[in-house]
Amino acid sequence: MPIDIETFESSPEDRLQNGGETNADRVMRFLAAHPNQAFTQSEIREATDVKAGSISVVLSRLEERGLVRHKGNYWALGEADDVAAYTSMVESSRAANDRFGEEDMDEWLEHAVDDEDTE
Repeated sequence: MPIDIETFESSPEDRLQNGGETNADRVMRFLAAHPNQAFTQSEIREATDVKAGSISVVLSRLEERGLVRHKGNYWALGEADDVAAYTSMVESSRAANDRFGEEDMDEWLEHAVDDEDTE
């Protein structure tokens, strides 16, 4: 499926390689497909094609958000409520992006309130 040149020019390379799916999305999709199992980092990396240098960072960030659990050498999907909230947010964001287009972060930052100016 083709993309417009503005998306091509402004998107990070990893986003274009994976059809817009992030490493975290791939890990969450894999773990959600296996909710009753736990996996090592290596097993998750192999199943998701996340680069070896990225998998531990991705898993750690997901753990900080309560989306995955970690015990010993194993990682599993997080608690149902946290995962449901994440899934709802992701789907809402995708629906909004499909309907209205993605946010231009540089444009948004240009108009954002600077906390230092409000004090």
